[in-house]
Amino acid sequence: MPTDIQWFPGHMAKARRLLQENLKLVDAVIEVVDARIPSSSRNPMLEKTVGNKPLLVVLNKSDLADPHLTVRWEEYFKGRGMDALSVDSLRGIGVGGITARVKQMAGNKTISLGSSGRLPRPPRCMIVGIPNAGKSFLINRLVGKKAARTGNKPGVTRGQQWIRVGGQIDLMDTPGILWPKFDDPEVGFRLAVTGAIREQVFDLEAVAGRLGLWLAEVYPEKLKARYRIELPHHLDAEGTLGLIGQSRGLIQQGGRVDTYKAAVLLLKEFREGVLGRFTLDLPPSPD
Repeated sequence: MPTDIQWFPGHMAKARRLLQENLKLVDAVIEVVDARIPSSSRNPMLEKTVGNKPLLVVLNKSDLADPHLTVRWEEYFKGRGMDALSVDSLRGIGVGGITARVKQMAGNKTISLGSSGRLPRPPRCMIVGIPNAGKSFLINRLVGKKAARTGNKPGVTRGQQWIRVGGQIDLMDTPGILWPKFDDPEVGFRLAVTGAIREQVFDLEAVAGRLGLWLAEVYPEKLKARYRIELPHHLDAEGTLGLIGQSRGLIQQGGRVDTYKAAVLLLKEFREGVLGRFTLDLPPSPD
């Protein structure tokens, strides 16, 4: 598979500038990450950019991730001085805890406003995240109505907007932010597999084939059960797609397996959780 997956549209460069300019307006920051790839879906520039602002890491799509590894990731982030919370914004599970966490994080700022004689106000919070991490679904759950545009394609949100959440916090939404270059090809692969990168900019068959090979090596029983296939001892990425395509009758004229359709099927079912709950990023071991 090519290792040079790159995607940094012009509006993302603008989003990064907006984030830097507007940090002074907020008391805390919420970073939404994909619980299946908590490390790969973080913007490596964010912690440095945020500086001393309190940061809450929300591990979204937790219903698609390995629950045991999600707990370990929460512990990891807390050990680094951040707060962390796992949620399923699609069903609203865990979302209710976010407002209380933000109010607690921003408490010192709101207290200082009162002590200086200024009128109290709700805590102000910026919410950021890479494309397709589920940020807009999360905002809609927090607000209780359709306040932010949502879609199943990365890069839907294009401009910032302020949103009042239950009269308790003011939330500044920002466009999804990716980074200009993936130094680690594994990061590019994991972002592609989970849908953070538009499929037009990477080799779909290569990515899906590599995913199939990873599943065959790490979770062979789930792959065999879903597609009713037997896995040979020696298997490559193309061979995995071939087995899946053959099992589902995805045959072209001439009797050849349509590996492209098999790739589309595998990625779709992986992203929707049909195959099971998987976490591709492992939390670092404690020092």
